[in-house]
Amino acid sequence: MVTAVKPVYDAANLIDAHLVRHALEDAGIPVFIMGESLTGGAGELPLHGLLRVCVPDAAWREADAVVQSLGL
Repeated sequence: MVTAVKPVYDAANLIDAHLVRHALEDAGIPVFIMGESLTGGAGELPLHGLLRVCVPDAAWREADAVVQSLGL
């Protein structure tokens, strides 16, 4: 069964994305960073909106609360 994912945070850079990822994982929420493997092609890709921290649809509300508590 495939679970749909939804972006919960648009990261400015890879470090930012991983900080949010670790906070969500610490809360027990599964996380996927969309665009992480594309960062090596930054010279040919648009730099804004490349990295998105995504969670399963069912966990989005809880994940959003965690992200908001980070104050980013």
